Amino acid sequence: MAKTLRKITQLLEPEFMAKLDTLDVLSRKIHHGRLQGERRSRRRGQSVEFADHRPYVVGDDLRFVDWNIYARLEQLFLKMFLEEQDLTVHIMVDVSGSVGSNISDQAADMDMREKYIKKLAAALGYVSMVNNNRVTMSTFANGVVGQLANMRGRNYLPEMAEFLLSATCSGASNFDSTCKQAVSGRIGSGIMIVLSDFMFKEGYEQGLRRLIGQKYDLYAIQVLTPDELEPKISGDLKLVDIEDSDTAEITVSSALLKYYKRNLSAYCNELKEFCTRRGGVYVLANASDAVETMVLKYLQRVSLLH
Repeated sequence: MAKTLRKITQLLEPEFMAKLDTLDVLSRKIHHGRLQGERRSRRRGQSVEFADHRPYVVGDDLRFVDWNIYARLEQLFLKMFLEEQDLTVHIMVDVSGSVGSNISDQAADMDMREKYIKKLAAALGYVSMVNNNRVTMSTFANGVVGQLANMRGRNYLPEMAEFLLSATCSGASNFDSTCKQAVSGRIGSGIMIVLSDFMFKEGYEQGLRRLIGQKYDLYAIQVLTPDELEPKISGDLKLVDIEDSDTAEITVSSALLKYYKRNLSAYCNELKEFCTRRGGVYVLANASDAVETMVLKYLQRVSLLH
């Protein structure tokens, strides 16, 4: 018997979805998709809808000369048209052990960061699909562990919800291997959104270079929890790495907390600079904040949505 698909409303409230219906994704670059699209791009091409004129230069196709203008001005101008072009949106969702604990059948039982990342992925997938963009969504830990490819239209929303709600967070991460797989299976170029804590032991540099090297319009959204941003711990502790079980015994003092905050701030700033120097966009999100605020305000400010 086919498994009943879980509803998108387990991740997105109906009122929120109504607001998402007014948005679309926006690529800061113009990409040449491999597939024929069903959306209007900002490129000038040779479709049936007029866009603008430009002066004729030697070698231009005379079939596109506007002879009405020539009759009035005795100058040659070419008609330019809006081209229908495919835009691919690839959303990469971190499901390694550091993102959160395993979840039950109820979305409310998710870890704070896990819930935030999955709701944000659902919102971005929703906006992309209802505007007829082609969407690929991948979950990753030690490589890509799950993927829904080439989705477009509202009919895919239940499948996307099932995909996200069924994904469990566990295991170690290998970001470079993940990005290598992601770019090898891509369809065209387009917008690449990575949702993660970006706390990779092997680092993020090589993986992000692969994505930027493929000329994706990259958005790196780092999601941290309040306990990571402003830890409220003290005394003697034994820390255990949830991904590989490495342990460390420490004594937490005010001096150590200050040192930790300086290091975390430096790490986040380095990630931001790494992205921006290469044409990408970095966003820091607090998992205790509302996803609605991130989507409806901040992601429009950084030109991912409009």
